[in-house]
Amino acid sequence: MKLGKYIVIEGHDGTGKSTQVGILRQKLLENGIESIEFHEPAGNPIADVIRTILKNGDLDRDPMTDVLLFSAARCDIWKNLALPALDSGIWVVAARNYYSTQAYQGYGSGLKLDAIESITRISTDERYIKPDYAFILDLDDEKERAKRINNRGKLENPDTFESRPEDFQDRVRQGYLEIAKDRNIPIISANKPVKNISDEIWSYIEPDITNNR
Repeated sequence: MKLGKYIVIEGHDGTGKSTQVGILRQKLLENGIESIEFHEPAGNPIADVIRTILKNGDLDRDPMTDVLLFSAARCDIWKNLALPALDSGIWVVAARNYYSTQAYQGYGSGLKLDAIESITRISTDERYIKPDYAFILDLDDEKERAKRINNRGKLENPDTFESRPEDFQDRVRQGYLEIAKDRNIPIISANKPVKNISDEIWSYIEPDITNNR
C-alpha cells in the first residue's frame, strides 16, 4: 500500500487557506484519492480544547507559552490523526503547520526560530517537519486582509493574533516570505481569484498523481 501524502497550505490570517484546503480535497476526490483535513491547532478533542485557549485574546500569555500549547496540540493531531491516515494511504491536507509558529511567535514575537523547530521535532517527527507539498498564500494588501477577517463575524473574545497591531502583522507576513525562501516553498498570491489560486496549487500536485497511476 502506498503511503498518503502530507500537504500544507500556509499563510497569514485572511489569505484563504481553508477555502483552498476544501477545493484541493475535492480535486483529490475527483482523482480517486481519499483525504482528511485539519486546521491547526484544531482537529481532535484535545487540540480543540487547546485552541480555545490559544484563540482567546483576553488571556495574557508569553510567546513561549503559545509555542508549547501549539506543540501540544500538534503532537496530538499528528500522532493520533495524521500518521494513521498517512500510513493507510490516505492523504492529509492541513491548513497551517509549524511554519505558522515560526511566523507568529518567531518573526512576530521575537522567539528564536531554532528553538521553535527543536520543540516541534520533539513533538512530531521528520515527516511532519518536511511535508510532501507546502504552499504559502501571500496577501500584500493589509486592508483587504482585514476586510476578509471582519467578514467572518464578531468573535466572543478578541482573537489573540488577528487583533495584534499592524507592525506585528507586517513582521508575520515578512516572516512567511522568509520561510518560503529558506525552504523553497512556492509563494502563491492570494490577491488572485480563488480558482486561479487553486489551479496554481493543483499544477504542482497533478503531475505526481498522473505519474503514479
